[in-house]
Amino acid sequence: MIEDSNHFTVKIVSEDIYIIQEDISIVNAIYTNDPINLYLILGARRALLIDTGCGICPLKPIIDALIDDRQLTVINSHAHWDHILGNNEFEEVYIHENEAHIVSNPYDLSHNKDIFEIYSKRNYKIPACEKIKTLKHGDVFNLDTRKIEVIHTPGHSSGSICLLLGNQELFTGDVAYYGDQFLPSKQKIPLIEQTLLQLIDMVKKRNIQKIYPSHQQTPCTIDLLTELLEGIQRIEKLWQEKRSHRQFFSWIIEDPFNKKFRYIISRF
Repeated sequence: MIEDSNHFTVKIVSEDIYIIQEDISIVNAIYTNDPINLYLILGARRALLIDTGCGICPLKPIIDALIDDRQLTVINSHAHWDHILGNNEFEEVYIHENEAHIVSNPYDLSHNKDIFEIYSKRNYKIPACEKIKTLKHGDVFNLDTRKIEVIHTPGHSSGSICLLLGNQELFTGDVAYYGDQFLPSKQKIPLIEQTLLQLIDMVKKRNIQKIYPSHQQTPCTIDLLTELLEGIQRIEKLWQEKRSHRQFFSWIIEDPFNKKFRYIISRF
């Protein structure tokens, strides 16, 4: 790892929520979704960390300084590399049962050495956390006087989750954010639409006011979910405008109706 005290930016959202940000573009300028947002939620005796980032610089010393003597729980929102490569700094990590097998082994980045050159001194293989625990939809984590509910939201990946803090704040991982949308194959887009519809319904029914995505602007309102759904629903009409993206092995579609999004759709 690179020792760089300026790598992370720590922001205070409220007395019990911190955002720890790092720029994914440091890995490669091809990634434009700066910053990555990691979230630390504090209770009186417990703390919860959402995601561990790119694993470029040590994260744990920052977390340790913020939590004091609180007991820490670490959860991955999903198993994509920019959310899990700091896992090995922690004793145990929770992740949805669909993706536990991915984070249980060293993460191999050698399939695209041009993009991941920054990891070359580590032979493109990042160690896994020694202890992986699984979670599922409906699981609840107690944070002293508040509860955090796990909501399985597949689409971006099979094990993507959102976390609901009380009935007030929703942490969406990569399920919803402004920026380049990395999507599965076109055949799976209806699943993304279904997930977004369910989230919109829940946000309205529970009157959730703040949404915390894992990239770019944060916090957001329900507008993020509705704008993203509208954009996803436009992909079929825009499909003829797609172009090939060689480095991502994907199709890329610009959205002329909402410049906040681009859609990067896997060919596989």
